[in-house]
Amino acid sequence: MKRSVLSAALGLALAAGLATLPATAVAAPAAPAVQGYTASAYAGSAAEAANNQAFFQAVMASARAKQAANPWLQTVTVTYDTANAPSFTSQISQAAQIWNGSVSSVQLQESGGTGDFSYYEGNDSRGSYASTDGHGHGYVFLDYQQNQQYSSLRVTAHETGHVLGLPDDYSGPCSELMSGGGPGPSCTNPYPDSSERSQVDSLWANGLATANRP
Repeated sequence: MKRSVLSAALGLALAAGLATLPATAVAAPAAPAVQGYTASAYAGSAAEAANNQAFFQAVMASARAKQAANPWLQTVTVTYDTANAPSFTSQISQAAQIWNGSVSSVQLQESGGTGDFSYYEGNDSRGSYASTDGHGHGYVFLDYQQNQQYSSLRVTAHETGHVLGLPDDYSGPCSELMSGGGPGPSCTNPYPDSSERSQVDSLWANGLATANRP
């Protein structure tokens, strides 16, 4: 499993969250009433798990279409756009670098136009979450308040983990990225652990292999 060496500043620059955030934002598409990146008191829900899975399936469907058009590809590129999350472009870029250095079967790349999924920002009582628009397109919503309370880079990397197919595990330790807000605001780790990295590589390698079967 490859993992690139990032600069020492990565993961530290935004550990304390964003200092200043705009008061207004572009509204994200309507999403199910489920909680996102949360504090340890929240254990997740069946609705949230189903929503995360639907998001992953939407992105995977787009990736399979690319694989069908280019069957020789060993690694599929999943594209994203940040036009509706201008305050978080740095965190999104760093989260993509982290994931790209952690897995080999799928890579994330910013798109100049509409990507396979989008990032949005704003205020939402549900916090940050990954969702689908019901039409085969997924998005990640990044909540202002939550990104001030928790490490913004960890929140972004965590929600991006849903794009790649990982479920929440709020009872996990800080070393587990998908434990989200479970370990509390003091946890700033933005990196997936070895199990999470292996799971993503397996999901994408197996999913795309299925797409190539006659």
